[in-house]
Amino acid sequence: MKNVNVMLVGALAIALSSCGKKDGQGAQQPQGPAAYEIVDVPTKVVTSYDEFPANIEGVVNNDVRAKIQGYITQVLVDEGQYVSAGQPLFRLETNVLSQSADAAKSGVSAASASVSAASANVQSANANVKAAQVEVDKLVPLVQKNIISNVQLETAKARLAQAQAQAAQAKAALSQAQAGQSQAQANYKGAQANVDYSVVRSETAGVVGAINFRQGALVGPSDLTPLTVVSNTSSVYAYFSMNEKEYLNFISKTEGATLQQKLNNIPPVELVLANGEVYPEKGKIQTVTGQINPTTGSIQFRVKFDNASKILSNGNSGTIRVPKTFVDAIVVPEAATYEQQGIVYVYKVRNDSAIATPIQVQARAQNMAIVTEGVKKGDKVVAQGVGKLRDKTPITPKPAKFEQIVESTKPVF
Repeated sequence: MKNVNVMLVGALAIALSSCGKKDGQGAQQPQGPAAYEIVDVPTKVVTSYDEFPANIEGVVNNDVRAKIQGYITQVLVDEGQYVSAGQPLFRLETNVLSQSADAAKSGVSAASASVSAASANVQSANANVKAAQVEVDKLVPLVQKNIISNVQLETAKARLAQAQAQAAQAKAALSQAQAGQSQAQANYKGAQANVDYSVVRSETAGVVGAINFRQGALVGPSDLTPLTVVSNTSSVYAYFSMNEKEYLNFISKTEGATLQQKLNNIPPVELVLANGEVYPEKGKIQTVTGQINPTTGSIQFRVKFDNASKILSNGNSGTIRVPKTFVDAIVVPEAATYEQQGIVYVYKVRNDSAIATPIQVQARAQNMAIVTEGVKKGDKVVAQGVGKLRDKTPITPKPAKFEQIVESTKPVF
């Protein structure tokens, strides 16, 4: 019995010793606060951009239309082809037009013949008047000297009056023939112009757009759709709009006494293409429409871009970026901000704790938020990973460089 008690006591001691060892060596130790990178809030010169959707057009967009009605017999160019001013684009059916022109030309010939005949009659009538006048002049002194009777003189005067009347009729006939000739010539010019209009030419140099009618189509000057559009895209216009509030804020913050001076003081703008690339040439805002569009409540701006490389085409779209420069701006990394219920926050670091702090963001640029309220220069904020934090969470601050944080959060395309 004594031996049994000794064995039980020994077993209990071993068990207690084993339990104490497990509790001292195998249990997990409590972890300290998680480490977060923090940065000091600096001030910087930052350029941000206001962005507006834009439509692009050539400086000249000429609707090509037929001046006469007719069937297209030839399409002389292709879409996307560069053409010069006056170059033929389409040819219309001319059979009837040529017949009309030939008939009008025959009318000109007949009218010219009538004028020639009337001119000859005038010359003959004038000669008769002159001869009759000579006869009268010869008889007057003879009557005065009573050499011949007055009856002969009166007869000569009657022949003179008759010759003068015939001359007047001949002149009237000549005038009528000349009027007929002018009308015939006008008819011929009109008919010939129609023949010339059967070749549809480009009014300007540029690039041919979509060809809307092909061979065999009946076209005319009253068609709503043009045959094609020729666009001069050596330079292009980009049109964008602002709403009334944006426009007033934009203009009020731009230096200048007059609208034109304000437009002149706006720095060159950038064009972001549909593929996200920035167009290499910068543009200048040239003008703004004089009134608010009552339908859209917006006002339109026009920007001109050089396009010597012909990258831009009529109908392209893009985004206009208008630069704004902030001097001595208080900035925080974009990654340091988060939003709740429309309010933007950062986590200030105070006594090794992350304190949720609302801020007022004026603009965002270059992966930074420009702040006007909530933080000041020299404050320490959590740089990134803020989605895992809660207000007043203890942290282990890990100092980081502001520029490295900003660079590391740049998107990669």
